[in-house]
Amino acid sequence: MADAISVIPAAVLRNLSDKLYEKRKNAALEVEGIVKQLASTNDHEKIAAVINLLANEYTYSPQANHRKGGLIGLAAATVGLTSDASQHLDQIVPPVLNSFSDQDSRVRYYACEALYNIAKVVRGDFIVFFNDIFDALCKLSADSDANVQSAAHLLDRLVKDIVTESDQFSIEEFIPLLRERMNVLNPYVRQFLVGWITVLDSVPDIDMLGFLPDFLDGLFNMLSDSSHEIRQQADSALSEFLQEIKNSPVRLLLVLSMYILLTMLLLKSVDYGRMAEILVQRAASPDEFTRLTAITWINEFVKLGGDQLVPHYADILGAILPCISDKEEKIRVVARETNEELRGIQADPAEGFDVGAILSVARRHLSSEWEATRIEALHWISTLLNRHRTEVLSFLSDVFETLLKALSDPSDEVVLLVLEVHACIAKDEKHFDQLIIYLIQNFRVDNSLLEKRGALIIRRLCVLLDDETVYRKLSNILQGEPDLDFASVMVQALNLILLTSSELANLRNLLKKSLFDAAAKNLFLSLYASWCHSPMAIISLCLLAQTYQHSSSVIQSLVEEDINVKFLVQLDKLIHLLETPTFAYLRLQLLEPGRYIWLLKALYGLLMLLPQQSVAFKILRTRLKTVPSYSFSGEQFKRLSSGHAFSESNDFNELQILEDGDMSEDQRDVHNGINFVSWLQQFQQVQERHRVHSKTQALARYSSTSSAKEIQRPEESKQPLPAPDMNSRPPSRSSRRSPGQLQL
Repeated sequence: MADAISVIPAAVLRNLSDKLYEKRKNAALEVEGIVKQLASTNDHEKIAAVINLLANEYTYSPQANHRKGGLIGLAAATVGLTSDASQHLDQIVPPVLNSFSDQDSRVRYYACEALYNIAKVVRGDFIVFFNDIFDALCKLSADSDANVQSAAHLLDRLVKDIVTESDQFSIEEFIPLLRERMNVLNPYVRQFLVGWITVLDSVPDIDMLGFLPDFLDGLFNMLSDSSHEIRQQADSALSEFLQEIKNSPVRLLLVLSMYILLTMLLLKSVDYGRMAEILVQRAASPDEFTRLTAITWINEFVKLGGDQLVPHYADILGAILPCISDKEEKIRVVARETNEELRGIQADPAEGFDVGAILSVARRHLSSEWEATRIEALHWISTLLNRHRTEVLSFLSDVFETLLKALSDPSDEVVLLVLEVHACIAKDEKHFDQLIIYLIQNFRVDNSLLEKRGALIIRRLCVLLDDETVYRKLSNILQGEPDLDFASVMVQALNLILLTSSELANLRNLLKKSLFDAAAKNLFLSLYASWCHSPMAIISLCLLAQTYQHSSSVIQSLVEEDINVKFLVQLDKLIHLLETPTFAYLRLQLLEPGRYIWLLKALYGLLMLLPQQSVAFKILRTRLKTVPSYSFSGEQFKRLSSGHAFSESNDFNELQILEDGDMSEDQRDVHNGINFVSWLQQFQQVQERHRVHSKTQALARYSSTSSAKEIQRPEESKQPLPAPDMNSRPPSRSSRRSPGQLQL
């Protein structure tokens, strides 16, 4: 201290703390001259004493003017040292950095000015303090005083110039500092950070791309900043990085995976798992601009990365699928393009392709509220089934339940795609059985599903799988269905689909051969067992199979309880169906009533069950009036009306012109092995169960209604009944009898 005081005149020291800037400035020039003279004689001890005096007595002084003088004095001393300044930086820089946090804005301003002048002198030697200077500048960039901000910006530009030309700058030490500040919300700090990222990325010797995961998330955060300027700067920085990736495949590989070590041009290995996680999160950002940028990055990675992205398919797919349904068209377009690129890459589980993870992502998005996303999720499951069926089936328990529930999706397109996936799975008998059982369970629980989607689902399954197999399985399950009401409704629905769907034309053609083809007969009997739950379904099946005498027998077996509103509605539908192309063969057979007598009797039986004022009655009566009468003989009418076909004593030629077009029922039983009497008994037994069930339900409803009425009127039963008025009472039955009537 004494050495410094002896070197610097007292007047200079006094002026250095003067309140007037000019006096402080002149004093600083005096200090510069003194230090320069000491440097010329290499008297560094006295120089160190001068610097310590300026630092301790002035920059750390409680007096603001002393602190200002100390800062300008340190800058002057550095200028005086010129090339020798580097060996005294440890004394000079810390007091200046400390002044950046001074409460007086003017002191902070002079600190910026002092460090600016110091940096101009020492240049590259300044780098050893870079992290501390960067931290100070980051804070000053958001300073409340505009002058301080302006001074900090000037200093910042100088520091950037020094860093870009220095070979001592350590990016590895700087990145943690940058990463800590990337989530700061202050707009001035954000601009400051983006500026540094851009500058450092422009330096050829600094590989900022290798450290992209460390600050990528922060850049994406800035895309949703309220300031347009910050959003633009962040987008510009991201675009520049993306362009570098596109222009440098080698560097792309460095970014994409932490598992791949390049043997040539290796600069830095990056944990791409972190990168993918950032992009996935940002693709779900509520900010539209952020989502677009994130999905654009993912798109470029998929195009350029190819097989290197295999371990990260699931994460990337998780980001793409929601964006396919984005409200912004640009995002939807990029997401769809990315999805197609990703699905087009042929990956092998042996190379790290995780089938289970992809299935999990697709299953999760099957519950999406957006139809387009659900559709693409199903496309992925279908693709995986086609390429990796064995692996998919090993994970089937994880997705099968979700796929089954998707059959109730409100979108027809989704349901059709789900059915395609199920059809692919159902190539295995076990899964086919599960599918049919679940379908019936779903139809039982949700009647609206059967009404709205039943036909669509059954028809599509019959196209994708074997229609006969589907109907046989459905019939087999319904045969033992405990819920009789549901069994009846389900059979009626299946019957209507069978009679009307173009997809089941082959099945109908097969059933028409039931009387002379073994396979057709087997199918007929398989359906008959469950069709017994609905009288009208059985009649329709018999008409389709051309077992006309049996259909007439079924009609004759119906009792009063069977002829209800539901039955008449079904009958009305059948009459209208008889006029469709499906039953064109039947109408043509009416041209030969002598040969198809039982067909005529069955149709007349249906006519007798219809109310005369109904449209169906008029339609069927009109049709029957067109039947030519010339082919009837009196004997045929007589035998038909008696309820018998031709007697067994008739020759075979006479038997050939009876019901069903060929022979009597007795002969057909022997020829085709169908015991119609036994099947009719089964039908009657099933119908008797339905009658008992209906009576039980009606009784339960009546009991419930009676109980409710008793609860609603508890007081009425307690009130005494009024005395009857004998004058107003109607005459008794005995008083009204005629004189000759006996009283019982």
